[in-house]
Amino acid sequence: MASIFSKIVAGEIPSYKVAEDDRFYAFLDINPLQKGHTLVIPKREVDYIFDLEDEELAAMHLFAKKIAGAIQEAFACKKVGVAVVGLEVPHAHIHLIPINEESDMIFSNPRKQLSSDEFVAVAESIRQRVENCRG
Repeated sequence: MASIFSKIVAGEIPSYKVAEDDRFYAFLDINPLQKGHTLVIPKREVDYIFDLEDEELAAMHLFAKKIAGAIQEAFACKKVGVAVVGLEVPHAHIHLIPINEESDMIFSNPRKQLSSDEFVAVAESIRQRVENCRG
Protein backbone atom coordinates (compact mmCIF):
# COMPACT_ATOMS: atom_id res chain seq x y z
CA MET A 1 0.00 0.00 0.00
CA ALA A 2 1.32 3.42 -0.95
CA SER A 3 2.33 5.78 1.84
CA ILE A 4 0.63 9.13 2.26
CA PHE A 5 3.81 10.72 0.84
CA SER A 6 3.65 8.53 -2.29
CA LYS A 7 0.05 9.64 -2.73
CA ILE A 8 1.20 13.27 -2.45
CA VAL A 9 3.87 12.71 -5.12
CA ALA A 10 1.26 11.04 -7.35
CA GLY A 11 -1.07 14.03 -6.94
CA GLU A 12 -3.74 11.94 -5.19
CA ILE A 13 -3.44 14.10 -2.06
CA PRO A 14 -2.80 17.86 -2.33
CA SER A 15 0.32 19.47 -0.89
CA TYR A 16 1.99 22.84 -0.66
CA LYS A 17 4.84 22.02 -3.03
CA VAL A 18 8.10 23.89 -2.63
CA ALA A 19 10.24 22.10 -5.23
CA GLU A 20 10.69 18.86 -7.12
CA ASP A 21 12.93 17.19 -9.61
CA ASP A 22 12.84 13.75 -11.20
CA ARG A 23 13.78 11.98 -7.92
CA PHE A 24 12.80 14.22 -4.99
CA TYR A 25 9.86 16.27 -3.78
CA ALA A 26 9.75 19.03 -1.13
CA PHE A 27 6.55 20.30 0.44
CA LEU A 28 5.38 22.10 3.55
CA ASP A 29 4.61 20.09 6.65
CA ILE A 30 0.90 20.65 7.33
CA ASN A 31 1.56 20.46 11.08
CA PRO A 32 4.63 22.69 11.23
CA LEU A 33 6.83 23.34 14.22
CA GLN A 34 7.75 26.68 12.63
CA LYS A 35 6.51 28.63 9.64
CA GLY A 36 8.48 27.26 6.69
CA HIS A 37 8.84 23.70 8.09
CA THR A 38 9.43 21.65 4.96
CA LEU A 39 9.67 17.94 4.24
CA VAL A 40 12.02 16.52 1.61
CA ILE A 41 11.27 13.02 0.33
CA PRO A 42 12.48 10.69 -2.36
CA LYS A 43 9.78 10.00 -4.93
CA ARG A 44 10.73 6.34 -4.74
CA GLU A 45 8.99 4.83 -1.74
CA VAL A 46 11.57 3.70 0.78
CA ASP A 47 10.69 3.49 4.48
CA TYR A 48 14.09 3.88 6.14
CA ILE A 49 16.35 6.69 4.92
CA PHE A 50 19.48 4.56 5.31
CA ASP A 51 18.01 1.93 2.98
CA LEU A 52 18.45 4.41 0.12
CA GLU A 53 21.35 3.70 -2.21
CA ASP A 54 24.44 5.75 -1.32
CA GLU A 55 24.20 7.97 -4.40
CA GLU A 56 20.48 8.54 -3.88
CA LEU A 57 21.00 9.45 -0.20
CA ALA A 58 23.75 11.91 -1.15
CA ALA A 59 21.60 13.42 -3.92
CA MET A 60 18.66 13.78 -1.52
CA HIS A 61 20.84 15.72 0.91
CA LEU A 62 22.09 17.99 -1.88
CA PHE A 63 18.47 18.61 -2.92
CA ALA A 64 17.62 19.36 0.74
CA LYS A 65 20.58 21.74 0.97
CA LYS A 66 19.14 23.83 -1.84
CA ILE A 67 15.74 23.93 -0.15
CA ALA A 68 17.35 24.85 3.18
CA GLY A 69 19.11 27.79 1.53
CA ALA A 70 15.79 29.02 0.19
CA ILE A 71 14.11 28.61 3.59
CA GLN A 72 16.88 30.60 5.28
CA GLU A 73 16.47 33.40 2.74
CA ALA A 74 12.67 33.38 3.11
CA PHE A 75 12.56 33.49 6.92
CA ALA A 76 14.51 35.41 9.51
CA CYS A 77 16.24 32.49 11.17
CA LYS A 78 19.72 31.74 12.45
CA LYS A 79 19.83 28.32 10.81
CA VAL A 80 17.70 25.68 9.21
CA GLY A 81 17.57 22.67 11.50
CA VAL A 82 17.59 19.18 10.05
CA ALA A 83 15.91 16.14 11.54
CA VAL A 84 15.30 12.61 10.36
CA VAL A 85 12.87 10.81 12.63
CA GLY A 86 10.97 8.57 10.26
CA LEU A 87 8.52 6.88 12.58
CA GLU A 88 5.37 8.86 11.80
CA VAL A 89 5.19 8.02 8.06
CA PRO A 90 6.75 4.89 6.54
CA HIS A 91 8.50 6.88 3.80
CA ALA A 92 12.01 8.34 4.15
CA HIS A 93 11.94 12.08 4.78
CA ILE A 94 14.03 14.96 6.04
CA HIS A 95 12.53 17.76 8.14
CA LEU A 96 13.93 21.24 7.37
CA ILE A 97 12.91 23.69 10.08
CA PRO A 98 13.81 27.39 10.36
CA ILE A 99 15.20 27.88 13.87
CA ASN A 100 16.51 30.63 16.11
CA GLU A 101 17.07 28.41 19.12
CA GLU A 102 17.27 24.68 19.76
CA SER A 103 13.84 24.58 21.37
CA ASP A 104 12.32 25.49 17.98
CA MET A 105 12.90 21.85 16.97
CA ILE A 106 11.31 20.04 19.88
CA PHE A 107 8.80 17.77 18.17
CA SER A 108 6.52 17.67 21.22
CA ASN A 109 6.03 21.47 21.02
CA PRO A 110 2.60 22.70 19.97
CA ARG A 111 2.34 22.95 16.21
CA LYS A 112 1.73 26.23 14.39
CA GLN A 113 -1.73 26.81 12.99
CA LEU A 114 -1.63 28.37 9.51
CA SER A 115 -4.49 29.17 7.19
CA SER A 116 -4.55 27.84 3.66
CA ASP A 117 -3.61 31.32 2.40
CA GLU A 118 -0.62 31.40 4.76
CA PHE A 119 0.55 27.98 3.55
CA VAL A 120 0.26 29.14 -0.06
CA ALA A 121 2.27 32.30 0.69
CA VAL A 122 4.97 30.39 2.60
CA ALA A 123 5.33 27.79 -0.17
CA GLU A 124 5.54 30.51 -2.83
CA SER A 125 8.13 32.45 -0.84
CA ILE A 126 10.38 29.40 -0.57
CA ARG A 127 9.69 28.25 -4.15
CA GLN A 128 10.77 31.60 -5.60
CA ARG A 129 14.05 31.41 -3.71
CA VAL A 130 14.77 27.76 -4.63
CA GLU A 131 15.26 28.77 -8.24
CA ASN A 132 18.04 31.18 -7.21
CA CYS A 133 19.77 28.95 -4.63
CA ARG A 134 22.76 26.95 -5.66
CA GLY A 135 22.69 24.91 -2.47
